[in-house]
Parts: sequence; C-alpha cells; structure tokens
Amino acid sequence: MPVLDFWFEFASTYSYPAAMRIGALARDAGVSVCWRPFLLGPIFASQGWDNSPFNIYPAKGRYMWRDLERLCASLDLPFQRPRQFPQNGLVAARIALSALDEGWGEEFIAAVYREQFGEGRVIGDPAVIRDILLNLKRDPKALFERAQTDEVKGRLRAQTEEAKERGIFGAPSFTTADGELFWGNDRLEQAIAWAKKT
Repeated sequence: MPVLDFWFEFASTYSYPAAMRIGALARDAGVSVCWRPFLLGPIFASQGWDNSPFNIYPAKGRYMWRDLERLCASLDLPFQRPRQFPQNGLVAARIALSALDEGWGEEFIAAVYREQFGEGRVIGDPAVIRDILLNLKRDPKALFERAQTDEVKGRLRAQTEEAKERGIFGAPSFTTADGELFWGNDRLEQAIAWAKKT
C-alpha cells in the first residue's frame, strides 16, 4: 500500500481540518497514512521568526481566522478561536508519539484538535490533556511520565530535525515515497493522489 507522511503541528490552525479529513480520504484512496508530529518553533526560529507568521503579519492573521472559520463551517467541524495563539503543543506531541505506537494515536490527535480549535481550550494546560486522556480511557499519569523520558523527547527532536531536512517549513505538510512535498490543507487531495501513483 502506498504511504503518505502527514506532518502536523498541534499549534497549526490548518492542521486541524487536515487531521480531521486525512484518515477517511486516504482509506478511500487505498493510501496508508504515517502520522508525523513535529514542532514548528525550531523551524520558524531558523527562518528568523519568534512567533507565528499569522501574528507577525496581522492582515494575514485576520484573513486566516476568517478563512478557517469558513472552512470549518463547510466541513461541519466545530470552530472556536482559542484564547491563546499559537499554543504550546509540546506535551501533546510527545504523548501523540506514544499513542501512535499503541494504535490510538488518531483518536488522541483528533481529540486534541477538537479541544483546541473546536472548543477554544488551551492544550498547553495539563488539565486539558488529562481530560482528553481520561475520555479515551487512558492513564494520564503514565503517559505524562513517559512524555518526560529522554527517549520520547529525543524522538520528537529527531522528527522535527527530519522535517527540517526534508524542506518542511509549515504545517500541515505531506511527503510521498519519492520525496515530493505538499504544503497546506488545500493540497491534501493532491498529495494523496501523488502518493497513490508512486
């Protein structure tokens, strides 16, 4: 089965609709998805940014929020602008690695995005992540502890470095087996089609 790597960042607005759409679209196309959480902060820092470009350029930011609102409405996805942006998704990304290893990663990832962009909650708050884990019938204490291990921290750093080496500069991004890069929720269908033919 052809594979599409899905590079996402929990703080990324457009990763929300991409994460909610990719599973069904890829399954229908006969493409397997490899979920790849990473951090945009180090990548932005290498470009000289210390914030989201949507905050650095206010006109772009205003457009993005309205565009995301329209997009979510068209997809019947709940949308509520979070109080903080960008949010700290570090712990969520580390837990996502464990969840993906154990086969419940897609559920966790979707739940984090729904809480952040569907309910407007702060995912950097451990209580929010704890609620998500409890709702998924998972052990928050064990998962928070694992998220602090050198092994998990190292994996997320390595994945972020790999994203940078592949030329990824934003999220969501998609890469195919032949190294083709697609950026943005609006390139998801094209990325799946490309993956299918490689």
